[in-house]
Amino acid sequence: MSKFLLHNQTSERLLFRKLKASDFDDWLPFYRNPKSTQYWEGLPKDPVEACKAQFDRVFERYENNLGGMNGLISKESGELVGICGLLVQTVDNITELEIGYSVLPKYWRQGFAFEAAQNCKEFAFENNFADSLISIIHVDNVPSQKVAQKNGMYLDKTTTYKNNPVHIFRVNQG
Repeated sequence: MSKFLLHNQTSERLLFRKLKASDFDDWLPFYRNPKSTQYWEGLPKDPVEACKAQFDRVFERYENNLGGMNGLISKESGELVGICGLLVQTVDNITELEIGYSVLPKYWRQGFAFEAAQNCKEFAFENNFADSLISIIHVDNVPSQKVAQKNGMYLDKTTTYKNNPVHIFRVNQG
């Protein structure tokens, strides 16, 4: 298991665990909502194909110790709320650790992305995984930028990542 996974970690409302193949149908509504992916170019147009591609990447990361998304499970309902995790990423030829997060549309605007991202930040710094962490966010994705800022991140630079214009938000340890 990747050292970057928050398996069995908890926050106030969430349990973190490895994503499972059986989570696919629960995560599919993310791709069925056009607003979820409206900013990102290059994704498969078919929701099932887009979801399959993401799950393939998640499991590939697990196998290659490149971090990965954790399933975020509501302690209250036991339902999948979203995914969040520490991801080894290369941006502008620099390999760094990213806090990535996505939440199912029915749980938007309830603070789950921030709660999960904050937990990832604390876990990474407590374990001294990196001196700083980034979040790669499309320049038009204001809701995700607000999560990053609330998580203590600042806009470090703007660049291109996977053919998308992105802001790189950063938070330093200490």
